[in-house]
Amino acid sequence: MNIEQSAQGTAESMWRKSSYSGGEGGECVEVALTPDAVHVRDSKDQSGPRLTFTPRTWAAFVQFAAGI
Repeated sequence: MNIEQSAQGTAESMWRKSSYSGGEGGECVEVALTPDAVHVRDSKDQSGPRLTFTPRTWAAFVQFAAGI
């Protein structure tokens, strides 16, 4: 896992907001998928730090979070 300070190499059009994010401006997460990485950021601070995971690590996290 890495923390990035900029979006270089990540196309802005690829970001998708979580379907669990509400419209009230609360906790919002956005994800951008690329062939080699999954990028995660806070939608309220789009220029702030981002987490980067390998696709395999992200899949394991999603599986764990879903309780599968």
